[in-house]
Amino acid sequence: MTRTRLHSISIIAAIALAAVVAAPSHAEQIAVGNFGVSANGMPFAVAVEKGYFKAEGIDVSGIITSAGGGTSLRNMLAGGVPYGEVNPGVVIAAIQQGLDLKIISDNVLTVAEFVWAVKPDSPIKSVKDLKGAKIGYTNPRSTSQGLSMLLLQKGGLAPNDAELVRTGGFGEGIAALDTGLITVAAMPEPLWSKFKDKYRPIAIASEILPPLDNVVGVTTANMAATKGDFIRAVIRARRSAVEFMHKNPDEAGDMVSKHYNIEPAVARSAVRFLTSSRTNGIPYWGSGQIHLAGLKSMVEVQRMVGSITGEVDYDAIIDTQFLPEDIRAVVK
Repeated sequence: MTRTRLHSISIIAAIALAAVVAAPSHAEQIAVGNFGVSANGMPFAVAVEKGYFKAEGIDVSGIITSAGGGTSLRNMLAGGVPYGEVNPGVVIAAIQQGLDLKIISDNVLTVAEFVWAVKPDSPIKSVKDLKGAKIGYTNPRSTSQGLSMLLLQKGGLAPNDAELVRTGGFGEGIAALDTGLITVAAMPEPLWSKFKDKYRPIAIASEILPPLDNVVGVTTANMAATKGDFIRAVIRARRSAVEFMHKNPDEAGDMVSKHYNIEPAVARSAVRFLTSSRTNGIPYWGSGQIHLAGLKSMVEVQRMVGSITGEVDYDAIIDTQFLPEDIRAVVK
């Protein structure tokens, strides 16, 4: 590890420790990447609206959101929060760089929120027609970049058979599609539910890709030692929210719409789509139970884009002690 990287990690750790000392003991924040934007964090909106955190005896004073990726993890550490929901590739890369983190829950088990779409008059009908296409992805080393590469593989194509174009964001990708800068755009929920009447899907992740762990729950060694009861309560509250969403998707959609600032009809469509989704029998939102095969598959996707290198010791990075006993066993 370089001296610069060690220095950066030390600064982050010091900020996190200072925030913990300053934070009031009766209330805690949690960090959820892309909360209010992407579908992964929707159960936390339901948990707030249904009062599941309070029912578990904890006070979640706020949800720290971000643009995902490394920003989510940095916000979690700098905010000194006990629990974060982050992309597993980012977590594992940070662990490999020396941060003392643990994966403590498996929150989103597939990438079913992803749909790749084209303009209605496009000659592209399926992934087999992607030769020569310009496929949008958000940023280098992102999940969307890796999934675009998998998409080409599913079409029997090589990585250089199409051009992957960085758009900087999913909304920007839709604008790039409209202006002709790209010919295929990734539209995750709830964007797909908002724009599905305007574009034509050529690939739906749940139908074409295997289960790939999307986001995981994570904590630091210090928080694991000092905030264990709070972490357990967060996991239980989120699990209750996921169960409610499956039983009451429209009511849950109305709750989500308040936190995501989207039309209730769009939120309802997104929640219905994802609660009914199964990827090889695996649901989109999980209870928290670790699904090792999906985690390993996502790690391989992250290798493709260069965000993870070297071997991963899964036994060392996973800690199931915070999960309810009935879901503590790792699904292999």
